[in-house]
Amino acid sequence: MGLSDLRPVPSGSLEFRFPRRFDDVAEERRHRMERLAAALRVFGRLGFEEGVAGHITARDPEHTDHFWVNPFGMSFRHVRVSDLILVNHQGEVVEGTRPVNQAAFAIHSMIHQARPDAVAAAHSHSVHGKALSALGQTVEPLTQDACAFYEDHALFDDYTGVVLDVEEGRRIAQALGSHKAVILRNHGLLTVGDSVDAAAWWFITMERSCQAQLLAKAAGRVVPITHENAKLTHGQIGNDLVGWINFQPLYDQVCRTDPDLFD
Repeated sequence: MGLSDLRPVPSGSLEFRFPRRFDDVAEERRHRMERLAAALRVFGRLGFEEGVAGHITARDPEHTDHFWVNPFGMSFRHVRVSDLILVNHQGEVVEGTRPVNQAAFAIHSMIHQARPDAVAAAHSHSVHGKALSALGQTVEPLTQDACAFYEDHALFDDYTGVVLDVEEGRRIAQALGSHKAVILRNHGLLTVGDSVDAAAWWFITMERSCQAQLLAKAAGRVVPITHENAKLTHGQIGNDLVGWINFQPLYDQVCRTDPDLFD
């Protein structure tokens, strides 16, 4: 449970986890699917479910125009590796027996197409992300954690209903650009990363940063971090390796409590 991700630091006296590298595509696919199922379980226990809304995707390492995703109508807390479905960029389920969430296809197909560097993308209707999106605001550098998004996220400043059209997904991808996250006005948050772990962590910490911003502004006058220090902090905590590392304790927790996710 995570031990395969351990490798010794140069001194040989300590061990520290780094993202795995793969020579076998089937092994890499299984790894991504396990991380995807685990991330969905984590989202479930953090309360990010809103009925059938919300999805996390992982690009297939072999068929890179296909992605794995949670099936429509299944609780995040119940998803197992065997429940995941593989969807092509025509919206067809090519592996699995359950249907795809049409909004997941419309959004994520365009994100993966526009961002070949993005292995994974996460979107859900979390409470504080929705609240900040309703204000049409972005995340401000009010805390150290929020600096991970400093000048590294965007606002999709429009709302036209449930995203069921790929052209709307394309517009979201354009708004995201090269950033790690985009706030969808009146809708919620979307994050990407070079691993499932990073994409999931960016969503979690962005949701919490939205919460902190809403609480701070409701309490009184805020004191933002300066541009120089926000840029510095972004350089320290804003890369995908840091995102991956931060997700590992949550991954370990869910592996220990929910071993059935690997079924």
